[in-house]
Amino acid sequence: MIEVQGLTKQYGPVTAIRDVSFNVAAGEIVGFLGPNGAGKSTTMRILSCFMPATHGSARVAGYDVFRDSMEVRRRIGYLPENVPLYQDMRVAPYLDFVAEVKGVSRGARKAMVADVMDRCRISDVQHRLIGKLSKGYRQRVGLAQAIVNDPSVLILDEPTIGLDPRQITEIRSLIKSLAGAHTVILSTHILPEVAMVCSGVIIINKGSIVAQGPIDTLVDEFFPSARVQVEIEGPRDLVRERLASIPGVTAVKDDGVDGAGGMFLVESPRGRDVRSEIFRLAAQQKWELRELRRVGMTLEEVFIKVVAGEESLAPGERTVEEAAARVSEEDVTARRPEDET
Repeated sequence: MIEVQGLTKQYGPVTAIRDVSFNVAAGEIVGFLGPNGAGKSTTMRILSCFMPATHGSARVAGYDVFRDSMEVRRRIGYLPENVPLYQDMRVAPYLDFVAEVKGVSRGARKAMVADVMDRCRISDVQHRLIGKLSKGYRQRVGLAQAIVNDPSVLILDEPTIGLDPRQITEIRSLIKSLAGAHTVILSTHILPEVAMVCSGVIIINKGSIVAQGPIDTLVDEFFPSARVQVEIEGPRDLVRERLASIPGVTAVKDDGVDGAGGMFLVESPRGRDVRSEIFRLAAQQKWELRELRRVGMTLEEVFIKVVAGEESLAPGERTVEEAAARVSEEDVTARRPEDET
């Protein structure tokens, strides 16, 4: 549904994105992640036909974003981070206007506007001026305008920014309900939100894609070990030594607090469950076992590891030194702060 090959965007001497390539299948919800200034907004603006790329190609719903931009625009809904709403219009007339601009027929507009207002929880403010709404309500009006024409592709840049926890839960449920019938690319800094909503992620850093794929696959790829958290009341050094002696244990880390007892993180290869051995060890030594549970690797840990550069070799680079040389070259030229958020 979304095919991106070798996208590069330059602002004069500054390269915002470089050789960006990825695919998003029909019906998928994919998180597009990266630190500030990484190239997320630039990529999304290109996909939404807001601006052209310098090099490369992109297709949305089978249409080229450069040669067939009008066809692409008919098939996408776009929610930018800063939603350009008409402040002096009321909510329902504004959405009716947007639906008309997007080609929704007169006979279908009333029902579609009512439906998106209900789904985005803004029916109660439909007669109010947009400029008088709270930031959270304006954000939901922005999401409503993005989906009012029932697009096959949705491009959402920080869709829950400014919302309270209850509103975030509602919008998250709405986005998740779009899977299957719609293809969604979602950019956000709230990584737990991505883990709950998205089936896969694309991580961009310094203008280049550094990791992509299903979340579980990336976790397995970057963290091949299993972890167990243990709290034991016993001599700290001896506990650490005996835990490390269990067959299959590759590392033992503790909380660093002096004295008896403490919290330990025990690592072993995936597929090797050492919890029963830990339980028997504690029983044999007559140590009080207060906690014993598996600790799952998270998307946040993958993100931090990738963005920190530990696994971020660009295509063609084989060593950390080559990656460091690339990063140093990029850092020579300062990025314009207004280019990216």
